[in-house]
Amino acid sequence: MRRGWPITIQAEGEPPLTLLAIETADAERLARFAAERGYDVLLSNGRAETLKLTNQRAAADPDAPVQIEHAPWFDMALATALADPQLDLATPMKGPFRTIAPGSPRAATAALRLARIAGLLPAYVVGGSEVQDVVRVEDIDAHEDATRLMIAVRARLPVAQAEDAEIVAFRSPESADEHVALVIGSSDGTPPLVRLHSECLTGDVLGSLKCDCGPQLDAAIRAIRQAGWGVLLYLRQEGRGIGLINKLRAYALQDQGFDTVDANTRLGFAIDARDFGVAARMLALLGQERVRLLTNNPAKVAGLEAAGITVVERVPHALPANPHNERYLATKRDRTGHQL
Repeated sequence: MRRGWPITIQAEGEPPLTLLAIETADAERLARFAAERGYDVLLSNGRAETLKLTNQRAAADPDAPVQIEHAPWFDMALATALADPQLDLATPMKGPFRTIAPGSPRAATAALRLARIAGLLPAYVVGGSEVQDVVRVEDIDAHEDATRLMIAVRARLPVAQAEDAEIVAFRSPESADEHVALVIGSSDGTPPLVRLHSECLTGDVLGSLKCDCGPQLDAAIRAIRQAGWGVLLYLRQEGRGIGLINKLRAYALQDQGFDTVDANTRLGFAIDARDFGVAARMLALLGQERVRLLTNNPAKVAGLEAAGITVVERVPHALPANPHNERYLATKRDRTGHQL
């Protein structure tokens, strides 16, 4: 998909769905893909709602597929404008559009998930006449199966705020994401203080002031050390699960005035696409099924408990705002339920 090649997704009991990712396509590839046939456009409900198309097909799930029926004026420029919200202010829409029910709904839903896994915009042209390399829905499910995660290696890793730390790396056969845990101190028989920290290159490494991720990471290590022992889980789920490039696209939309929630949905993603089942699996592999969770996010508590980890206490984790992240923190409080 990243190379601009079409693929076919197959779900049992449905016609094969052949599609081409809009982000990596071009006019020549589109012409080869569609040949003389018309092609539809497949978007997520979140993106379709931004384009005012969901009044024709109601759907509450931002990840649900919405298919736009081909019209004679469709071309590569229009497909790109439908896919990329950064062009919304510069590119007038050429409607009207008609949404139709996807002919292969399970495959269409899986296609949107596959785009997120690939770090691409969840938008495709649909309707190629030849079956391409076939990806089964089960293949996509396996990529997101947390039970496939296993410990790959452990090593001592003294860090600035915790010299008695051990790093544990995890990976699964299907996913390129390699999650790590930093185990600080030694078990004393009590539930460990645990922090789930999602990767943030801009905040953790570059010191971005747009979020509070870097300071939260440092404060979490310090809090775990002061508690005596605990575990920091560093989850490779950049941008709340949408990947680095799409997170930076969300930043560009924030520069246009949208908050972090609206930016994600305009891109076509869920408000939070992270999988906390991965964190639960990591804790289980470390032998820790009862934890004190350092978080302001009730969704993390719910995610762990749904996957079999008992949260005996939620420990607040708050840091001062700065002028650059005040709105971001207010959005987390007011729109995603974060609390102290």
